Amino acid sequence: MNRNSLEDFREQVKSLKIPQEMAAKVEAAMEKNAPYIQVTDQLPSRRGFMEATLHVKRSQQSDYYFLNKYDLEYSKAKPLEEGKQYLVLSKDPDGKQQFKKFDSPIQAIENFKKRDGDAELGIGKGVKDYLSVATMKDGKVDYVNKDFQLTFYSDPIKNTVYINEGKGFNMKQSANMLTGGSAFRDDLVSRVGKQYEAWNEYQFDKPRDRYGNLPIRQYGEGYPFNLITELKTYNIKELDDPKKLEQIVSQLKDGDRPLLTVKNQQGEEFKMTARAMPRYGNINFYNLEGQSEKREQFLKEAKPELAKEHVFSKKLDQQKSKDQGVTI
Repeated sequence: MNRNSLEDFREQVKSLKIPQEMAAKVEAAMEKNAPYIQVTDQLPSRRGFMEATLHVKRSQQSDYYFLNKYDLEYSKAKPLEEGKQYLVLSKDPDGKQQFKKFDSPIQAIENFKKRDGDAELGIGKGVKDYLSVATMKDGKVDYVNKDFQLTFYSDPIKNTVYINEGKGFNMKQSANMLTGGSAFRDDLVSRVGKQYEAWNEYQFDKPRDRYGNLPIRQYGEGYPFNLITELKTYNIKELDDPKKLEQIVSQLKDGDRPLLTVKNQQGEEFKMTARAMPRYGNINFYNLEGQSEKREQFLKEAKPELAKEHVFSKKLDQQKSKDQGVTI
């Protein structure tokens, strides 16, 4: 294997925050000199189920490998209990029962729906201990468990993230954006070659682009949101430690929800998670059950709240349309 290629891949894994388990599978395939490598694995998700697929291709002119893109898929499926899997049960041409196991609800449902005979979709520890959640007769679905219908009939949200010379949205950012979060990048490049920085979020209510991907809305230059300034308006204990502040800022820029210790105006301390909301120029706080809390109670000093979304001026919009475009 080309050592320079391996070194570059490892640097990309670090910068793109690709899980080490996925990277190890890619490297194993590289050792075997595979011309094309595709690795799929589950990603941590605050809710639902998220999986990623890496696409790595060897050059036709050399033994150098290129990571050009990765795919993400998000399902509303509930997390399975420990030890349980998805099972697709059917019979072979001789009438003997056969089954296939899946950790992914996305792959299990897709496999089940492709059957053309009698089949069953279950959840459990094995064929002797499972709950039937869907059945099929002669290639037609005739039953779906009521509690499983939302997962079964809701198509997964899919998106492809392209990598350009090792740069692109890291995997944490993309995964959080796919569940409605916002992520910050300072290495974006406009169509005219100008570098800029912006917060980014997917627009789920707009048509997909010509590649079938979600369009991105950006909040950049001229938009009144400074993350560190906003954080410092609240009584957040961790901000007194520069290293912890740096870590919190990094997590928020990835679209994560870091755990914070906040104090209300009565001096009471609470554990909360926080989320950057660049669209509204502030951050949101959530209790440990995931319920939103009023941010005003944690302010160091009272300040007027922004009641609605900021609006760009026509001049700024016109300038952005000329200078900037959504980049990879």
